[in-house]
Parts: sequence; C-alpha cells; structure tokens
Amino acid sequence: SFIDINTSDFYLDLKYGITYKQAMERIHAFKSDGSLIKDIKVFQEAYTLIGLGWIYAPTKLPIFDKFIEFIYGIWAKYRLKLTFRPSIEKLCTEKGCELS
Repeated sequence: SFIDINTSDFYLDLKYGITYKQAMERIHAFKSDGSLIKDIKVFQEAYTLIGLGWIYAPTKLPIFDKFIEFIYGIWAKYRLKLTFRPSIEKLCTEKGCELS
C-alpha cells in the first residue's frame, strides 16, 4: 500500500522515524516484515513483487549497481526542479517541518 506523505495529519517522524524532508529527498518503503528500504532498492523490490523483477535485475550487478545508485541520487536531487515542482525547502516550510 502507498502512503500520501502530504496529508496534513500524517507525521512520518513520529510513526516511522523518517522526516518529511527525508521522505521527499529519496523514496522509502517498508517491506511486509517491517524493514525499511530506500532508493533503487525500492524499485527492485516493487518490480519483483509484480513479477517484473527482470527489469531491475541488471541494477543488482556489481559495479553497475553503484552507477545506478549514483544516477538515482542525481535524479532524486533534481527531480522536483525537473518536474516543475516547488523545492523541498518550500514544501517543508508549507508543511511546517524542520529542514534539518
């Protein structure tokens, strides 16, 4: 299931130990066993769960996995700007959360 982190009554830090800013900076997911995964591992797991794990299988190969993580890091850093959305700082200010 998905969680809308932008609902006004949702407080990630209290319930999950993740700040709003952290959630907006990188994708996070909780597996059914309660463990937390983030970044490219979320996509690897999600695609595996729907039977399309082969799409992300190459991202698990040595060296290539580091490259993919690097590319994801760049995307995560600039995705709001590239998709014409407000900055994380502005979103945090509007939500009333800390920027640290």
